[in-house]
Amino acid sequence: MLLPSIQDLYLSRTRKRAGKIITDPSHPGHRLFDPLPSGRRFIESNKLETTSKYAFRGLRDLTHLSLVNNNIKALPRDLFIDLDSLIELDLRGNAFECDCRAKWLMTWLKNTNATVSDVVCAGPEDMKGKRLNDMTSLQNECVSTESLSVDTFSYKNDVYVAMSAPSTESCMIFQWDHIEMNFRTYDNITGQSIVGCKSVIIENEVFVIVAQLFGGSHIYKFDDDQSRFNKFQDIEVSKISKPNDIEAFQIGSDWFFVIAESSKAGLSTLYKWNDNGFYWYQSLHEWYRDTDVEFLDLDGKAHLILASRSQVPVIYQWSRSNQKFILQGEIPNMEDVVVVKHFRIKEELYLAMTRYIGDSKVLRWGNKQFAEIQALPSRGSMILQPFSFKERYYLALGSDYTFSQIYLWDEDHKIFDRFKEVYIQAPRSFTVVSTDRRDFIFSSSFKGNTQIFEHIIIDLSL
Repeated sequence: MLLPSIQDLYLSRTRKRAGKIITDPSHPGHRLFDPLPSGRRFIESNKLETTSKYAFRGLRDLTHLSLVNNNIKALPRDLFIDLDSLIELDLRGNAFECDCRAKWLMTWLKNTNATVSDVVCAGPEDMKGKRLNDMTSLQNECVSTESLSVDTFSYKNDVYVAMSAPSTESCMIFQWDHIEMNFRTYDNITGQSIVGCKSVIIENEVFVIVAQLFGGSHIYKFDDDQSRFNKFQDIEVSKISKPNDIEAFQIGSDWFFVIAESSKAGLSTLYKWNDNGFYWYQSLHEWYRDTDVEFLDLDGKAHLILASRSQVPVIYQWSRSNQKFILQGEIPNMEDVVVVKHFRIKEELYLAMTRYIGDSKVLRWGNKQFAEIQALPSRGSMILQPFSFKERYYLALGSDYTFSQIYLWDEDHKIFDRFKEVYIQAPRSFTVVSTDRRDFIFSSSFKGNTQIFEHIIIDLSL
């Protein structure tokens, strides 16, 4: 059975700077600095690019705040919501990007009673030099994403979890503590609206691919000496503006990864490892707003399935002669699929097709095609995730509106039966993590804390 959550994940990494305690947390109990008796705060010339959304939480007596001469490009939404007594705010000398991230600040500037310095835009190009204080609207549409990933990898007998958290603008790395028997914070990769973290281990070196909505996407490499991840490479993403999924895989001795691109003007892109880094290799599925990509072996050949909001899922097959993926066909009558996952039960290949509107579907491969074997009511679902423990096969069907459902495979009838329901706010993934003979499911959430469930089998006959 699946037990209730045993742990909520928070990050609180603390470092000292200039005699003050500076934190970069996601836990609401931490602030940017220790509170002082004075109602004035000066955080100047610290090269800050942003801060935690909880930095000024509870400082209702703060009257004067200066963030002058940092390198702030964006501030988290509602950063100043608790500053009831604020009289003066100085934001000069920063590099604000007046795109969708600044929309909340523009609105706040119109409504606050505090005196605020000029907020001068450093970008985008057509906004340079303009004052955000004077604007009533922003031309840039706000980009939203519904992706939040959890990935796991093993390295030198330790188990790690990499979790993207757009709300805290970080890719958080956790390590299983064999002594305390829980997951502890290990490292934190910061960025701008990180929507995907994917690990790849090549020749005993660990890399994490980090996809971002802003500031490009990057690859980080683990440094054994420093016990942390350092930036290794910027990814060429000229045709990627809204990444929604990352899939890494190996064909023969070659390593690849794909970024699924969900914007109208972009295209999903394949990258290949060449001993010095990952570089552009092939463009896929242009202009189709892809939401998910899945790599699988189909009859002994490498394939990719791309799900899209604009058409039914399409199948690409790897051509050994051309050394490229070639469009092979599509999965008919499967409109509005947002995620595709494959799984096997006793050598039989299946697909779990997630649909936000209508029924999600389970398909089985046979006679050179996929055929539907089961439909699951799934209004408001962004993930139908297969997983298995000890020859028990499950499907987790997430829901944005109600309880998520866990289904268990019925071997006699060859379908999934409803097994258990759990409540998770807007789940986006269910990821298996096994260590020390214990099995866990990480359930990521778009609106709440990631939860960890432990899988335990209880013998009720005793």
